[in-house]
Amino acid sequence: MSTPEVALPKEIEPPVQSGTMLVKILRTGLDSQVERNDRVAVEAPLEYLLHHPALGLEPVSFGTTMRTPGDDESLAAGLLYGEGIVNHPDDIEVIESSTRRPNVVNVRLRPDVQMEIQTATRRFSAGSSCGVCGTTGLDAAIARAAAIRIAETGPIDLSLLLALPARMREAQSKFGDTGGIHASALFDFAGNLKTVAEDVGRHNAFDKLVGECLMSDRLPLREHIVLLSGRASFELVQKALRAGVSILAAIGAPSSLAVNLAVAAGMTLVGFLREKHFNVYSSPQRIHARG
Repeated sequence: MSTPEVALPKEIEPPVQSGTMLVKILRTGLDSQVERNDRVAVEAPLEYLLHHPALGLEPVSFGTTMRTPGDDESLAAGLLYGEGIVNHPDDIEVIESSTRRPNVVNVRLRPDVQMEIQTATRRFSAGSSCGVCGTTGLDAAIARAAAIRIAETGPIDLSLLLALPARMREAQSKFGDTGGIHASALFDFAGNLKTVAEDVGRHNAFDKLVGECLMSDRLPLREHIVLLSGRASFELVQKALRAGVSILAAIGAPSSLAVNLAVAAGMTLVGFLREKHFNVYSSPQRIHARG
């Protein structure tokens, strides 16, 4: 008896600004096969164009990354901040999505911003999960991050930390629709949710969060907690150090290099954060238990 051929479902709705797309699927099991609608996270390219007198009259492509559309200006600002191209919101004269070309964001830097020589020739093509893969040298990235020190702060109660995953999940609008999107959430030491950013890429979500904080002049993030929906890699610890984050917590596991970097910088790094327990990998003095 031959197996009936299963037709592949086709896209039924173009990607929308919400960052999700409606598609037809075949929900298939041993006993049934049902056609239904489902939502998936949109993944699309975004090219960054830099405008600066040192680069010439025409803009220079700083690279292309895969991301979930939405908050593209924050994503670009956060990426440039993480790369050390800009240090203050005033370094950016104009940042806006192109009205002529889809999936392009233009960043015009102020003429007095110092541009390193390699910046003009930098090119990368990054996947949505890629962070440091676009940099010109991993050794330079490690050395730059290792030189940062997080200032001493007062402690938070561990019960506050335990409550954050549920609060982040409630604030994720796209995850509930797709189940396939990452988030970075910012809380103050009182447990107040300040902002949350979502993207199909872990690093993009963090860059969107940092970019929003940069443009609203809220950096550095001293006495703040950033919660990651996935694991804590070296790249994300590097980005968090650059933003001055005191406590970086992750639902998933940290890597060895992430732990080493957090220890050296005095950042509190938390992994496997659940409703009743978590692991503290560095600077545990910022987390206290009552009683």
